[in-house]
Amino acid sequence: ISHRGFDAILKKYVTSEGKVNYKGFIKDSVALNQYLNLLSQTPPNDKTWTREDQMAYWINAYNAFTIKLIIQYYPVKSIKEIGSSIQIPFVNTPWDIKFIAIGNEKMDLNNIEHGKLRKSFDEPRIHMALVCASKSCPILLNEAYDPGKLDEQLTRQTKAFLADAFRNKILPEKLQLSMIFNWYSMDFTKNGGSVSSFVSTYSSVKIKPQAKIS
Repeated sequence: ISHRGFDAILKKYVTSEGKVNYKGFIKDSVALNQYLNLLSQTPPNDKTWTREDQMAYWINAYNAFTIKLIIQYYPVKSIKEIGSSIQIPFVNTPWDIKFIAIGNEKMDLNNIEHGKLRKSFDEPRIHMALVCASKSCPILLNEAYDPGKLDEQLTRQTKAFLADAFRNKILPEKLQLSMIFNWYSMDFTKNGGSVSSFVSTYSSVKIKPQAKIS
């Protein structure tokens, strides 16, 4: 499917530094809803869609539905208020709210991240593309993920995330890393890999083999 509609509104309301203009998304909610409806009506087909088609779909879906969730309860000081402070029965976190319709399925943000992306694709760089609307997350890319350039986009996001001193401090002998590398450590250590080798691949800093990680 085409992600051009999402791409256009991301370019309008997200800066190159990842700052999100939620009031702009509210003003343009018709365009956002048109894109979300397209996602809902066109679930991925793993027999006819490429790996890149499917991954771009689910990454864009996660980010677009997160924006939808924020503007639905806007203004909120933190996404974590949704589901706890803003009472929703039987829901403790915003990532457990089943507000997403994809085909005949009702799902939440956790279902997309863990049930679709992490379960089906051995690709740790997705953690730099999924944006949960928290300041410590990777920044939101101001363009939609495109199957034709997905590898380049994921690499660019990963390099930018590691180079961002607010989220990671990388020295040759010492790595102070985002908690993402702790929470999802198994995604970075599959097939004999390691967190330090992943960082070394995408960081401009040359990491020493004995580098300490915290």
